[in-house]
Amino acid sequence: MFGQLDLRRHLIEVSHFLAPSALRHLLRSNELGLLGTAALVGAISGVAVTGMGRAAQLLHQSVFGLAKGQWLSTVGDISWFKLLLGPVSGGLILGLLLLAGSRALHRRAVDPIEANALYGGRMSLRESLRVAFHNLISNGFGASVGLEAGYTQLSSGIASRIGLALKMRRSDLRTLVGCGAAAAIATAFGAPLTGAFYAFELIIGTYSIATLAPVVVAALCGTFASQLLVGSSSILELADFGKVTNADYFLAILLGTICSGIGILIMHAVVLVERFAAKIKLPGAIQPVIGGLAVGLLALVSPQVLSAGHGAFHLNLATTSTALSLLALLVLKSLASILSIGLGFRGGLFFASLFLGSLAGKLFAIFAPALLHTATLTPAVYAIIGMSSLAVAIVGGPLTTTFLALELTGDFTITTLVLAAVIASSVTVRKLFGYSFAIWRFHLRGENIRGAHDVGWVRDLTVEKLMRHDVKTIGSDASLAAFRREFPLGSAQRVIIVDDANRYVGIILVPEAHTAAIEEVDQSAPLQGMLRHQSDFLLPRMNILEATTFFEQTESEALAVVDGPNTRKVLGLLTESHTLRRYSEELDLRLREVSGRS
Repeated sequence: MFGQLDLRRHLIEVSHFLAPSALRHLLRSNELGLLGTAALVGAISGVAVTGMGRAAQLLHQSVFGLAKGQWLSTVGDISWFKLLLGPVSGGLILGLLLLAGSRALHRRAVDPIEANALYGGRMSLRESLRVAFHNLISNGFGASVGLEAGYTQLSSGIASRIGLALKMRRSDLRTLVGCGAAAAIATAFGAPLTGAFYAFELIIGTYSIATLAPVVVAALCGTFASQLLVGSSSILELADFGKVTNADYFLAILLGTICSGIGILIMHAVVLVERFAAKIKLPGAIQPVIGGLAVGLLALVSPQVLSAGHGAFHLNLATTSTALSLLALLVLKSLASILSIGLGFRGGLFFASLFLGSLAGKLFAIFAPALLHTATLTPAVYAIIGMSSLAVAIVGGPLTTTFLALELTGDFTITTLVLAAVIASSVTVRKLFGYSFAIWRFHLRGENIRGAHDVGWVRDLTVEKLMRHDVKTIGSDASLAAFRREFPLGSAQRVIIVDDANRYVGIILVPEAHTAAIEEVDQSAPLQGMLRHQSDFLLPRMNILEATTFFEQTESEALAVVDGPNTRKVLGLLTESHTLRRYSEELDLRLREVSGRS
């Protein structure tokens, strides 16, 4: 009997532990819970990214007739018909999806950077799946885009969905979105450090002790999951690349500066194509078809412009080419990527920037001895330097691209050269252009953010949430005597005056109304002479930063909140002291989140 009671009690305890609420509490209250969730996100992301990459390769084989194991951008015997038909077909499929789809297909999906900056890590898994599918179609049919954008969107969307299901705190949810992106990039390149710092620099927006463990765990789990499915990826073999001297750092910095200029030109060109298509009112469903035709025509000149260019990257790294052929391929691949992105194909420029940078580096290597007679490094080394420099110009993330070079080559000496070039490229882009490609596109859409730093809380803290609703009001036709009777000293600090239509007229300070000498003031006169801030008021959708600025501009201690500048119906009252106190509390909370004390 007692044994049965013990068994029942244990079963009850286990059932409570496995209950969703108990599980959520465990994950939220225990750092190990976040690590376990990060590991789960990493493993799922690794499987998802591997599957997406395999699906793209199967599409290449089906559409272009490739043999198993062949890279699309290295096959030279594809018929001209397939070279044209592949990208055009992909553009047609995307166009039909836009025409036949519901409103969801026309909505812009929130990407991981935007989600962490503005929405506290909240992403739609359905929208993320849609973006990943469009990216897969674009890449699979030969458009000159990489899969990294789809990888990170899908993985971060999965991470956000898991975090929302577990009702994680805002800071933990943002970290989990970074974990998904870290696992995606780590899986894509077989480079855990690259994935981790991609999350720190581009998705989370900062590095902290609190985020270090879960992000690294997710990156490692994503890499391990991929290796279990497809095996390890090989690093680049550079053989004997010569001796690095101090003078080589000058050449590396010069190459980094040149690559930053190329990156700026590419970013401008993409937007120019988009604006031109909008100016001539080219329908959105037709744009990918025209883009596919343009990419197909460029592929007739060189198939190396197709898809992301993984095969072409390794091919050009291992072969010797003339300056003219390198320059031609650099221009062709740049045009193909610009037209693909600018005319509606979905994807990113991560790997395209790596490929283009390697071409620029090998081209630079031909002229390096003329610039510095002591230059002895091989073209492959300059290709690695150029690869990282152009990638940081377009994608951002100096440490991300530096660690990518380290994990691809396994050589610390080359990595120091890469770091010098990457810093030069990053500083040049920041001074001459201001943003990476992704951040700049946010600004073109009207989003004033400079990265993934959490500024969404500023938007969430609106005047409507901060204001007091229990405000004192009185009609504008009331006399001073009536005002004094209704609001004796100590009953309120300030009273809002409204007209006959209940519209805002101004504010009167109660102490001020009672300090006027009785013999100096006409007790029956209206209150117009004592009104303050008759034209100054707040709107409910203003955020806390806008409200703080407005308080400073109007030199007011409190302002009325009205529903609109025309109707001016009073909704509440907000004081400057309360606004500043809430702002300070939120800043302190963000600081504690960064330092890991939350």
